[in-house]
Amino acid sequence: MAVADSFIISGAGVVAGAAYAPVLRVQPRPQLPSGGSVTDDEKEGEIKNFTDAVATVQDILLNKAEKSKGHAKEVLTATAQLTADRGLTRAVKKLIQHGDAADWAIVQATDNLVTQFERLGGLYAERTTDLRDIRDRLIAELHGEPAPGVPEPTEPIVLLAEDLAPADTAGLDPELTVALVTELGGKTSHTAIIARQLGIPCIVSVGKALRQIKNGTPVLVDGAAGTIQANPDPGKAKAAVANSREYLNRVRQWRGPGRTADGYSEQLLANVGNGSAAEAAAKGESEGIGLFRTELCFLNAPEEPTVAEQAEIYRSVLAPYAGRGGHTHVVIRTLDAGSDKPLAFANFEAEENPALGVRGLRLAKDNPNLLSHQLDAIAEAKNGLDVDVWVMAPMVATVSEARSFAAECRKRDLWPGVMVEVPAVALKADQVLSEVEFFSIGTNDLTQYAMASDRLSPHLTELNDPWQPAVLSLIQMAAQAGLKANKPVGVCGEAAADPVLACVLTGLGITSLSMAAPALPAVGLQLGEVTIAQCRQAAAAAVSAPDAVTARTKAATILGA
Repeated sequence: MAVADSFIISGAGVVAGAAYAPVLRVQPRPQLPSGGSVTDDEKEGEIKNFTDAVATVQDILLNKAEKSKGHAKEVLTATAQLTADRGLTRAVKKLIQHGDAADWAIVQATDNLVTQFERLGGLYAERTTDLRDIRDRLIAELHGEPAPGVPEPTEPIVLLAEDLAPADTAGLDPELTVALVTELGGKTSHTAIIARQLGIPCIVSVGKALRQIKNGTPVLVDGAAGTIQANPDPGKAKAAVANSREYLNRVRQWRGPGRTADGYSEQLLANVGNGSAAEAAAKGESEGIGLFRTELCFLNAPEEPTVAEQAEIYRSVLAPYAGRGGHTHVVIRTLDAGSDKPLAFANFEAEENPALGVRGLRLAKDNPNLLSHQLDAIAEAKNGLDVDVWVMAPMVATVSEARSFAAECRKRDLWPGVMVEVPAVALKADQVLSEVEFFSIGTNDLTQYAMASDRLSPHLTELNDPWQPAVLSLIQMAAQAGLKANKPVGVCGEAAADPVLACVLTGLGITSLSMAAPALPAVGLQLGEVTIAQCRQAAAAAVSAPDAVTARTKAATILGA
């Protein structure tokens, strides 16, 4: 096809890098039945066909999980467990007993679950992709058809899809699948997370415009810019890929600590969810942990873990950083449960709008032991370890909440701080910070609340962007309060992993940036190529910009990025 037929479409770039290859779409999904019945004599056989299909699909997913590592292994295992979910199984069997055919029963049962999950929002809404994937795999197995999903290429391809389930993306070979592009999805989706782990460019939320690109069309994917160019000039495309590889080699060679070209220090920390992740991060370039998500250890627990059980988990995260001295510290976030992360033992009611409901620190109002037991466990975990332990509360909204939390921490000789997620805290930053010792800004929720945009909605990607000047203004308020009080203010949300935005955050006065450990080198490299004066100039330009796109463009120009 001639170069004249070239065109460009855009989405949300979530993993930087350039890739050039023909596109290949995922295997088509099976045709879904719109009805179907069985006789009384056929019901038992139909139930057996269903249970056999569940066992087969689950085995396939578990086998894939065994061959995978890291996040891919975790999400495949979780999907395999969801395949045999008791609620789904009961619903399907009940429909079969009422006379529906197995495939039609599967469609109805999963559609009902999808509706429930979408109403719950948050992490539940993200699992709807998994549920639809399980539905399609079960129906394909019942019909004797090939499993839907990712084909096995024999040459490098750019994989296109409406959306990708964990079972699609896990186990991809980055030598053959050189980029991922989806119509749907967000910056925190499984697709984005696994693409970061594989180190391949990824663009999500492109929309239906992606359907303009037919199978076999050569494309140039620019993960940083969020663009897909169909039929690019081959010479220019290969040069872009070569430049990307040279840049990635420089990223791999970067060594900490974080500092600008003129020596201004910016602490680069890691976000972790368990001890093994902390151990892996400690072997890399992280200078500490800026966010330990404690709730991830308890999401599947039927009852509250004991203080001793919690202490053991916390100690596994603290130990890898013990004995380092200097400014090394580990920030532990108390339970950020509720909303999209319900706990079986938290005893809170279902809510119409859980993202604005009883979550985070608010759970302690009716469940005070949740917080006190957790703080006791943290205090016990740090005994005998030479490491600074900071503790922060999520979803704080008022000065009195900060004061009360800080008092509980100080009783146990713990260093207290709060997350800046609710805009009210940024607006009252001076008063709130006077009650605690540090701030940590969760840009994911801060953006969601400031822009009134569900951070998991693929339709609101433009609004749900930390480059929005209004969000940057709130971050600036919190950072300036920290400078005035001489107290640290970090960022632990997704924004910290954007190398260009990391420089802007540094210019706003942020003292530490915490992110997934694989993102640290790219941020460190970018910081090392600019001065603090450039960071401050870029920050001023971004805050004063009229929109997110202009903010990023102006900042990138000033930073030469």
